[in-house]
Amino acid sequence: MAPERALPWLAVAFAAGYLAGSIPFGLIIARLFRLGDLRSIGSGNIGATNVLRTGSRAAAAITLLLDGLKGALPVIFFLGWGDLTGQAAGIGAFAGHCLPVWLRFRGGKGVATFFGIALALHWPSGLVLAAVWLAAARLTRISAAGALGAALAAGPVFWAFARHEAVLAMAFLGALVWITHRENIASILSWRENRF
Repeated sequence: MAPERALPWLAVAFAAGYLAGSIPFGLIIARLFRLGDLRSIGSGNIGATNVLRTGSRAAAAITLLLDGLKGALPVIFFLGWGDLTGQAAGIGAFAGHCLPVWLRFRGGKGVATFFGIALALHWPSGLVLAAVWLAAARLTRISAAGALGAALAAGPVFWAFARHEAVLAMAFLGALVWITHRENIASILSWRENRF
């Protein structure tokens, strides 16, 4: 498809992904479980990690699943229109989760959505990235370290599986995960990051 013809479809995919990603499942689940307003708890973001800080593992698990699905489903749908369109939907979903317009652009850090996108683009690569997260988190006892390790490995893992069409998109998303975790990085470097 010629670039001038592909661009509108990429824009539609990004916008649809953004709308899906911007659904604040963490806030919704926390309210359904009567856990309070997530924006006034812990880090104040709307992701599963902050839901876990309320003490409800069930609510956190549901949020994790839904945040992953809102990354995966737009990708799966738009992959039918081509690889780039699916990737645009994934990037849009990540942006929507981290910068939801409904919450004045204050969202989560995008880890679950990142994994949902990776699994939808190529599930074996997504599983390897999940294993990297688990290994890094267990080794350091720092959840953010797991996320940072998986994000760093995203491009190389997709390259190793010969999913070359998705390498740039996953490397870009991995870089965005590092940006959303900039405060965690500072805490890790100063030995202030919470351990589990």
